[in-house]
Amino acid sequence: MGSVALSEIRDAFLKYLESERNLSAHTIRAYLGDLDSFFEHLEKLDITDFSKLELSHIRSWLANQQVKGGARTTLSRRAVSIRLFTKWAAKKGYLAKDVGATLATPKGARTLPEVLNIADAGLAMDALATRVAQEDGPLSKRDCAMVEVLYASGARVSELCGLDLQDIDYERNTIRVIGKGNKERTIPLGNPAMRALDAWLKEGRPSLAGDKSDRAVFLGARGKRIDQRTVRTVVYQALQALEGAVKLGPHALRHSAATHLLEGGADLRTVQEILGHASLATTQIYTHVSTERLQKAFKQAHPRA
Repeated sequence: MGSVALSEIRDAFLKYLESERNLSAHTIRAYLGDLDSFFEHLEKLDITDFSKLELSHIRSWLANQQVKGGARTTLSRRAVSIRLFTKWAAKKGYLAKDVGATLATPKGARTLPEVLNIADAGLAMDALATRVAQEDGPLSKRDCAMVEVLYASGARVSELCGLDLQDIDYERNTIRVIGKGNKERTIPLGNPAMRALDAWLKEGRPSLAGDKSDRAVFLGARGKRIDQRTVRTVVYQALQALEGAVKLGPHALRHSAATHLLEGGADLRTVQEILGHASLATTQIYTHVSTERLQKAFKQAHPRA
């Protein structure tokens, strides 16, 4: 469109997402899918000059998606995607101003995250520890350490995969992770997680480490830095034996860590810092989880419930 082809703009935006935003491959695919859909809509509107993009064009695209039966959560995500895109496009000079800055996000029904109760979390960790005691190979030690660290820290899978040896502080019992937007944060770990991590690094990792291991904390079976798919598989297997937890994966450990911290008395700001949420509103959903669990316990236990 105009002097700059859409494909050129798309490629430049992709490079931005990959190099500056530090997003997962899954998130990048979602952003590009939304952008492709938006560009198709512009072509149908016969918008020939991208620099003349207006807010009304974005709104008509979202309205069209709603007519097609798009879920409100999907529409909300697409609005966020396009706001990020127009902000970037204005900064790079493709647009004279950020036309998407005032775009409202369609509000969807907020679904509460799935969480383990404290007893089930303990059972999952105990089962992994038992496996370590029964198996001689390094993978059981690695799997135990990964699940312990995920639950103790509330870290994202991508953050766990990106851990390097120098990111572990043994004196303070902390790890340093790089989160969304390349933001660094330090997260404390409890003694069980540190013990599992120490056992893996001393007794498991050396037998897998090779020339391609670099400084990665967690390694795959071939000695390379572990990938997210492997981590997800490990967590699914660790949790599938728990009653009602067949579909729970790594994010359930993150949700559980946040919920258990709040139930244990941690303040909301502390949990926000641990999880690496940019907005406190994102963290607040866990207060609803805790309230719901308290109400359920009250109804089950109180004689006047």
